[in-house]
Amino acid sequence: MIKIAVGVTGASGAIYAKMLLASLQERKDVEVALVMSDNAATVWQHELGDDDHEHLPFPVWGKNDFMAPFASGSSSYSALIICPCSMGTLGRIAGGISNDLITRAADVMLKERRKLICVVRETPYNLIHLRNMAAVTEAGGIICPATPSFYSRPQTIEEAAMTVIHRVLQLAGIDDGGYKWGEE
Repeated sequence: MIKIAVGVTGASGAIYAKMLLASLQERKDVEVALVMSDNAATVWQHELGDDDHEHLPFPVWGKNDFMAPFASGSSSYSALIICPCSMGTLGRIAGGISNDLITRAADVMLKERRKLICVVRETPYNLIHLRNMAAVTEAGGIICPATPSFYSRPQTIEEAAMTVIHRVLQLAGIDDGGYKWGEE
């Protein structure tokens, strides 16, 4: 059983979080824990017009609940996916500031040499964003911009968003059958 924590921040791109969580919900071999920032639910409601995040079958941890198992290196969580990852969250991770459960869990993943996948959602990037991405990468994290690919010829916004989610799942070590270049 793979254990993955998912952090959702208030960056634009709630569709990515919704599709990631829906994909993980279908998996019998993955155990998921969820934490959302204060703004995540607000952005979700604004962008998607629903409150589906309140009806997920995963344990949901409060943003300041440091009793969550993935807040400790002794846990058996193998990855943290922050999707979408705001630039503020990325900056705090890059600066080693563990002021909430998402940034603490990121710090744990980095110190334990486990997978930290930050699905950054901002455009354009400024130099501070780029330096923070470099710092997280140098510390062992993975920056996966929420940039859809078009090799698979997506026809809907959901299909375009899924190109990012397929890649995120691959990075987390989960093969969900998404498009792979040259592999029909």
